[in-house]
Amino acid sequence: MGYKATDKMSSVITRDYKLLQVMSRFGLALGFGDKTVAEVCENSGVDTKTFLNVVNFLADESSVNQEMISSLHVPTLMSYLKNAHTYFLDFKFPNIRRKLISSIDCSVANEIAFLILKFFDAYLEGVRKHMVYENEQVFPYVESLMENKVQKNFNIHVFASRHDDVDEKLKELKNIIITYYPTQADNNIFYSVLFDIFTAEQDLGQHTAIENRLFIPAVALMEHEVSKTATPAGNTVAEMPEEEGLSKREKEIVACVAKGMANKEIADALCISIHTVLTHRKNVAKKLQIHSAAGLTIYAIVNKLVELKDIKDLSMM
Repeated sequence: MGYKATDKMSSVITRDYKLLQVMSRFGLALGFGDKTVAEVCENSGVDTKTFLNVVNFLADESSVNQEMISSLHVPTLMSYLKNAHTYFLDFKFPNIRRKLISSIDCSVANEIAFLILKFFDAYLEGVRKHMVYENEQVFPYVESLMENKVQKNFNIHVFASRHDDVDEKLKELKNIIITYYPTQADNNIFYSVLFDIFTAEQDLGQHTAIENRLFIPAVALMEHEVSKTATPAGNTVAEMPEEEGLSKREKEIVACVAKGMANKEIADALCISIHTVLTHRKNVAKKLQIHSAAGLTIYAIVNKLVELKDIKDLSMM
């Protein structure tokens, strides 16, 4: 049975303490006494139905229906998503990184630990890029819809088609740490940061699900309504930056670089000329905007072109 507007907010939180985080992202303060969900939301200027839709969705993702989508107040939901971005980028991930540095030996001499930190930094940069794009491009686009304007060359489905699950690479990092990093049983900080990574993975997964299952359909519905009476906006929204895919040969080159092979070794292994190797590396750098061997090594591991055991010389990173 889902949460209702007449439920006491204290009972809602008692049933699931994780909803404290949802309250925070909606800007709801504690100290609400015996007030109901509706009273707490109304006192803070938060749309009650949108709050209930989110908490009920988190409790049961199968609860989504057209009525729920239609009743969402998009500005309220967008504010929730913006606050979640701030939480991840300004608090959660910086805190995980600090604890990670405190719990492992991040010197170049400790190859696995050094790679883990590099992996985390590469992952964090990807998340930051993703969320900044939403903050600076997608949300302003939705705000223009609220003003009854439509943008050229963009709609919410463009964003949806390139909306990556940002929790996936965090899952890979977690698995690498569990599988490859040796630690002592009494290393409390290390186990604490690993627990934080687990919870961040779950939180990000739910955040992505809210965007995919609630926000995107609600904006699509808004687009449909606005298109009937809208006037064209004066500018366009940039599409999600798209990484040009590597060819099969380019992926082989990247894998060889990650394994520490020199250009001549790559040429010999793939039966091509050194000139061809250099041309492929130039094309890879242009496509990925990654120019260093260290960066290509991180890319190769993240995209499963090589396994950690294949990396022979991590000291170069």
